[in-house]
Amino acid sequence: MKYNVRGQNIQVTDAMREYVEKKLSRLEKYFEAPETSELNTTMSVTKGRHAVEVAIPLPGTMLRAEEKSDDMYASIDVVVDKLERQIRKYKTKVNRKYRQESGIRTLFREDAPPARINEDEEDWELVRTKRFTLKPMDVEEAILQMNMVGHSFFVFANAETKEVNVVYKRGDGRYGLIEQH
Repeated sequence: MKYNVRGQNIQVTDAMREYVEKKLSRLEKYFEAPETSELNTTMSVTKGRHAVEVAIPLPGTMLRAEEKSDDMYASIDVVVDKLERQIRKYKTKVNRKYRQESGIRTLFREDAPPARINEDEEDWELVRTKRFTLKPMDVEEAILQMNMVGHSFFVFANAETKEVNVVYKRGDGRYGLIEQH
């Protein structure tokens, strides 16, 4: 695997880079060799909070984890633990779905440690379906509506583009927009 480590509002030292690479290398045991994915790691410090975000693009999916704490090394440890749980869970789901088929299943090693599903991990069971008519509105109105209902995202019909869009509240308190491509 290739490691891409970068910093935002922080200088990434060699010691930090080596620690990230050492910790992330423990994920390699889950993949068939050689895995050519890039592990993109972003380290940042905002208002004294040390954040680490790791994204691993895989065929057909993206594994991503983020952690913020008072200590950068602690954030790295927690992110790697989160990714390991995601990989084990994803591997279990893939293996269950594609028992005899090749394809994405070959992404994971057969002799990797068995997946342990913890009670606190979700089951991906669909428990509710909502249907509603999308009212055309601009982005600012969609953000206002989202905040009024107290949700972290809001689906709407963009009055300018006539496309379905999603506004969402980011971890940093600002807002994002998802548009169709």
